[in-house]
Amino acid sequence: MDKKLKSKIMESLSSVLPITGIVLVLSFTITPMPIGTLMLFLLGAVLLIVGMGFFSLGVDVAMLPLGEGIGVEMTKNRRIGITIIGCFFIGVIITIAEPDLQVLATQVPVPNLTLILTVAVGVGIFLVVALLRILFRIPLAHILLGFYILVFILAYFSPNEFIPVAFDSGGVTTGPITVPFIMALGIGMSMLRSDEHSNEDSFGLVALCSIGPILSVLLLSIFYNISSASYTPFTMPDVTVTTDLSSQFATHLPAYLKEVLVALFPIIFLFLIFQLLTKRFQHHALLRIIIGLGYTYIGLVTFLTGVNVGFMPAGHYLGTALAQSPQKWLLVPLGMLIGYFIVSAEPAVHVLAKQVEELSNGTISQNAMFTCLSVGVACSVGISMLRILAGISIFWFLIPGYIIALSLSFFVPKIYTAIAFDSGGVASGPMTATFLLPFAMGACGGMGGNILTDAFGIVAMVAMTPLIAIQVMGFLYTHKSHTVTRTELARLGALADSIIYYEEEY
Repeated sequence: MDKKLKSKIMESLSSVLPITGIVLVLSFTITPMPIGTLMLFLLGAVLLIVGMGFFSLGVDVAMLPLGEGIGVEMTKNRRIGITIIGCFFIGVIITIAEPDLQVLATQVPVPNLTLILTVAVGVGIFLVVALLRILFRIPLAHILLGFYILVFILAYFSPNEFIPVAFDSGGVTTGPITVPFIMALGIGMSMLRSDEHSNEDSFGLVALCSIGPILSVLLLSIFYNISSASYTPFTMPDVTVTTDLSSQFATHLPAYLKEVLVALFPIIFLFLIFQLLTKRFQHHALLRIIIGLGYTYIGLVTFLTGVNVGFMPAGHYLGTALAQSPQKWLLVPLGMLIGYFIVSAEPAVHVLAKQVEELSNGTISQNAMFTCLSVGVACSVGISMLRILAGISIFWFLIPGYIIALSLSFFVPKIYTAIAFDSGGVASGPMTATFLLPFAMGACGGMGGNILTDAFGIVAMVAMTPLIAIQVMGFLYTHKSHTVTRTELARLGALADSIIYYEEEY
């Protein structure tokens, strides 16, 4: 176990170093950063590296086996009504447990509990939709097309201030707690099917569970009085001496210890009930899951303390400083550079990339996944900075983007569509909520723009561009495979002609 933990920490170190290096270079050149904010960031980076290592190991040891086990047992149950009710409550429970949603809820002008419960119900309903899709073998592309049409119809009738928040809710809901569990649940649900499409059905649950929050928050916006909403500006921590530095982490650590315990408690309770009813895990496997849940807890506490205390102030300061500098246009290229490297620091991205490589038997490698996601997120952050600079409505990007993504779903293999739409939810995790969103808010505030309409929406953009990038990868890969096959057939034909000619001659 020690070797695995060391390996996981080294992986997270290689993921976090690039974004740390970029911030350091910017703080010593274009945007000089207060020493207190810089030290908070560096300590936060250390905590983030350690936290990602523990969390990744915990996911492998506990969350994935647990999710797969529950998925298998649910699909064995012949009482469809009980299965649907259980699936709904699992969706609600794991969403309330999602730390990313807690981060977003504190930054939007809606009461925290109202937003969290609205999103949780949306995820619960769409987890049931995902289950029914697997059971009745409904094509994912058809469901996505129908529901996204409904999303944009509702968006037309919603207040402009709520639209970016609604799409952001869909992105942050699928974070480090939700993604491993839901993906493992999908694998377990599809395990009982032995047909050729069972691997394809392993993916797509995250994609559908990202739609639920968007629809539910848009419905909330139609009935919620936006005039009563109040936005609380971000305040930079006051760090002047080393004791202030340590007190920032010491003050926030107990809050995250409690928050993550509350987040994991429903999953632990669910695991205990499941184990009592099914006796699925025996002594050794049961002990591994208990230890894995401990690793998950330690990892999430450490990770969230690092990104919230260290990364959020740095992101906000960089955005504000760049927006107030004479070279405001640098927001676009620097935002793209940050976006390219920050996606590799998302914990759930590593979970998805590993499962994609395993279930595709190496056809879709982790490196290919990371490259496509990095390019997609870089484009999304660049577009978001352009929106802030020019004050362009998010609709001018979301509508064409989703039209392209949904159109591609009819021209690429189904597994690429499922992976692409899952990737959109996975890419917009805690690093987006605690660094990119504050970065956008700082830039928007520095420009004197509207935070609700211009800054919010960056999570939505990060969740959208991977849908196109992964499917384009699938299209190119399929085209390349067909080209290689045709070339090989032509070579074989030429060889056969040569053999016939040789036999006729001699």
